[in-house]
Amino acid sequence: MEEKLSSFAKSITPSSIQQLSQLAQRCNAINLAEGFPDFPAPSNIKNAAVSAINLDFNQYRHVQEICDFVAKNMKDIHGLDVDPKTDIVICCGQTEAFAAAMFALLNHGDEVIVLDPSYETYESCISMAGGVPTLLVGLWTLKTHESLPHNPTGKVFGIDELDIIAEACHKMDCLAVTDEVYEHITYENERHISLASLPGMLERTIVTSSLSKTYSVTGWRIGWAIAPACIAEAIRNIHTRVTDSAPAPFQVAALAALQSPPQYYKSLREDFISRRDFIIELLTRIGFQVQFKPQGSFFVFAELHKDYEHSDIDFVEELIKQAGVVAVPGCGFFHTKYPPDGYQRRYIRFAFCKSSQTLVAALRKITALLNSSGHLKLFFSDKGPES
Repeated sequence: MEEKLSSFAKSITPSSIQQLSQLAQRCNAINLAEGFPDFPAPSNIKNAAVSAINLDFNQYRHVQEICDFVAKNMKDIHGLDVDPKTDIVICCGQTEAFAAAMFALLNHGDEVIVLDPSYETYESCISMAGGVPTLLVGLWTLKTHESLPHNPTGKVFGIDELDIIAEACHKMDCLAVTDEVYEHITYENERHISLASLPGMLERTIVTSSLSKTYSVTGWRIGWAIAPACIAEAIRNIHTRVTDSAPAPFQVAALAALQSPPQYYKSLREDFISRRDFIIELLTRIGFQVQFKPQGSFFVFAELHKDYEHSDIDFVEELIKQAGVVAVPGCGFFHTKYPPDGYQRRYIRFAFCKSSQTLVAALRKITALLNSSGHLKLFFSDKGPES
């Protein structure tokens, strides 16, 4: 029956992150691959969801109050006036919001500039909507301290970089679509700046975000798009045709999440900083090169030891076999064509949005593979260096 598939369906490959996560489940391995927290969501948010179910909020529903709180947060945090009735669309997670935005904006053959590396979903959504992804290589560089939290590198974009993007949008009459799911997860003195907050960019920017990362509810699938009214209406129409509505009880529970006090976000950042520093110390000690400490998100994009002669995929496979720990090969985030020995095959992404118990268990499994000099045996051939 394969001949019955569309040409586009044949071109889409399985998600490497999802495959690795499923492999972790089958092998009972520790999952540092997929970016979901394995610790509990806040009790008040869970209780709000249970209450909504018990009160029979179980049918198709659009909870307008979510839009009201999202608009309030945009005003309080970024100083932006967004109309909650016309400019905000509730979707099934950020992924659907982004996909619906692509279908709302793209005609066949339209060019979309995407950073390389970037999260794997973007390129597929663009292609599915008929667009042509054009990759911008180099802006992500790990060796600079430029301050949008970025997946997979953890980079936060600073005002100077955002000014360059905004200037290009004005000059070329372009729109920008942002993924701001890590807006509250930034570290030290870094703070997320929404591109929409720059002069003249509110009418040129479609912001997509969700509850998933900030409130540890990646399975709830509550997200939103913020856009000029005519674009928001198109996204809303597409969302309605595809999924009709986001899960009703979780929409109700979102109201509790969006009213979290400032202390919640402060504690969230502090907890993730300690997890980040723990895993960086481990990776550095065993031979990885961590050139750039993540400024946001909850991933470390670590470079393989300089003496490691194989690919990132080879390393991940051996790490699963020998240590029972799953991470993501970096090549899945690079979309340019590259040689087999290119730098795109030299990175591994580790998710540190895990409980202390999970991170300590991973530490024990990995350190069991250290050689006498304290380096990971996987980095060296049988006759390779011990120091």
